[in-house]
Amino acid sequence: MDVAVHAVLAAPHGPVAQSRYLASRTLWASAPTPEESFLATLRSTAKRMGRPAVLLPMDDITAIYIARHSAILTPDFLVSAPAADVPARVADKHTLAATCAEHGIPHPEIRVIENAADVSAAPFGYPLMAKWARPWLSTGEHGFRSTMVVRTPADLAAVADLAALEPGELLLQRHLAPRPDADWFFHGYFRDGSCVFSGTGRKERAYPPTAGITTLGRWLPNPEIDETARTLAKALGYSGVLDLDFRYDPRDGRHYLLDFNPRVGAQFRLFGDTGGMDVIRAAYLDLAGEPLDVGAPHYDRTYLVENYDLLRKLMRARGTNSGKGRGWLASLRQADELAWYASDDFEPFVGMVKHTFLRALKGRRKQPPRRPHD
Repeated sequence: MDVAVHAVLAAPHGPVAQSRYLASRTLWASAPTPEESFLATLRSTAKRMGRPAVLLPMDDITAIYIARHSAILTPDFLVSAPAADVPARVADKHTLAATCAEHGIPHPEIRVIENAADVSAAPFGYPLMAKWARPWLSTGEHGFRSTMVVRTPADLAAVADLAALEPGELLLQRHLAPRPDADWFFHGYFRDGSCVFSGTGRKERAYPPTAGITTLGRWLPNPEIDETARTLAKALGYSGVLDLDFRYDPRDGRHYLLDFNPRVGAQFRLFGDTGGMDVIRAAYLDLAGEPLDVGAPHYDRTYLVENYDLLRKLMRARGTNSGKGRGWLASLRQADELAWYASDDFEPFVGMVKHTFLRALKGRRKQPPRRPHD
């Protein structure tokens, strides 16, 4: 498939910007608000391209803006058009919990933090999760990640102190203990609630190890998650790409929906089927009005994120003299798909290495604020 790819980027020199396959690179326009910046950038990009292009969101807030302004984005862009409020409703962790309750989808219990009295006691015992309902509103300047584990009363007090410095709602959520083979995800592309392409995968490794992003994922069948995702998408009349995260709870034998991301997931290339189809190709072909030739699932296919998987390995091996990198190198060789390395497009990998090194160096120089356990 020979398709020109244009990217709107947050930074001009990041790893993604180095790809030889990008036809153009655009930075977000300066504007009084992020929403105005979004609209101004898309208008200028459309004018420069001169013909309609398929528009795919890579983060939650972009998905929200696309749905909210889909009428004015067409005909310059070909977009999936869910109901205008749907991406915002599912990306918001407060309204997602209410949506799951409405449609009978398992979701951990939550408590909304409105004032200091609401954090005077742990509503679900320890540990529990602290989450921003709308993480895109958080500045991230005070050491509070979008999702954090709260293990002690001191941690809970620290959450209250940090929450007062940030905008948006803070939630406390019942903690589902991480355990081997418990974390799953679903990626799919839907049209008016009907599934066009999808896959279910298991998170084999993560960074940070117990509550972080996927560093090694494996494509495996999971009929329960598949049915849950399709049921919810149909109930919402969902159109577009989505990425859902689940965790299995052995206490009741159910998989709980933790996050609904109304956009392309970072590990989407795990789900490259036997015919080469994935969610981005499915979305492109469908929106462009071209036929889709979906192949068979490529079960047991793996996807590895090189830098974060190495950081995970080093974190777990800290304080030992065992070969810290040997297992990681074996995983690197065995993975079917790598996040960064490609023999025909090497510069993004080099950029990732530089970016990771600079972030690690900056992190060592900066004294972290007092905060709960990550």
